[in-house]
Amino acid sequence: MKKVLLSSVVALALLGTGAMAAEKSTDSKSVSAAAVRNAKANAMQAKGDVKIVKEAVEAVQLTQKVLVALNQKKKDEAIKALEKAIGKMEVVMSNPKAPALIPLDASVIVSEFAGSAYDVQNAVITSIALLQKSRVQDARMIVQTLKDEVDLVTINMPLASYPAALKLAAKFLHEDKIDEARKVLATALNTFVEVDVVTPLGILEAQNLIAAASKVAQSDKKLALAHLEAAKAALKKAKALGYTSTSDTTYKMLNDAINKVEDEIRGANKSEGLFKELIVKLKEFADKAVKSVHK
Repeated sequence: MKKVLLSSVVALALLGTGAMAAEKSTDSKSVSAAAVRNAKANAMQAKGDVKIVKEAVEAVQLTQKVLVALNQKKKDEAIKALEKAIGKMEVVMSNPKAPALIPLDASVIVSEFAGSAYDVQNAVITSIALLQKSRVQDARMIVQTLKDEVDLVTINMPLASYPAALKLAAKFLHEDKIDEARKVLATALNTFVEVDVVTPLGILEAQNLIAAASKVAQSDKKLALAHLEAAKAALKKAKALGYTSTSDTTYKMLNDAINKVEDEIRGANKSEGLFKELIVKLKEFADKAVKSVHK
């Protein structure tokens, strides 16, 4: 199963209101938790916006039924099921606005890494040591936990090839080429495209924390500084986990900008302009950190 890029419109929807969810929170942990809840909610909303095509799903189910019938040497039953599947796909193709990838299923997967950047680094060092000792499976168990993200996963049928595969299989069946038909259908079922939109949680947490800090900078310096320190920790963890952005802004630039805001709060505390600049930079960074995984 292949993985390809997803529309940036859907990807950006996951970031929708990320920096606004935690304004009323009174501590950094609550602000971070609100960011995670908001990311989950946005992902679920995006999932709901995916339009599953019923006829395509039914065509897949019928294709699986054909393979079962062929394995049971029930050729006539297989032909009937295959004809129904072809009919379902003709309904799909009759829509002039049918997309190249037809959604069959959508799901949301949340993976939270509870540790810090230090814990990530230790895990990486440990996994490398295990690999050097050829303890591959032990290393894999560690590496697969190094995720802090919300994934919107969609499974899609390639409209350009699936209907053609069904028709070719039907031709083979009518020619009594059972093995050829079986191979074509099995291959068709393995051509579905999986699209994963990955939203790093740590970056969203930093957005929420900085937004929250900006709200209390004048009234509660201590809390504002705590939020900013937590934001730096969240970004440090995201960097350690390998989440990148195509923005011109870098993790170092964001860290330096946060340090500058902290210095201003400790001093004259005229930080409003600095906060605005930082929030804009981080939003751009966050928007471009949402990625569609292509494996």
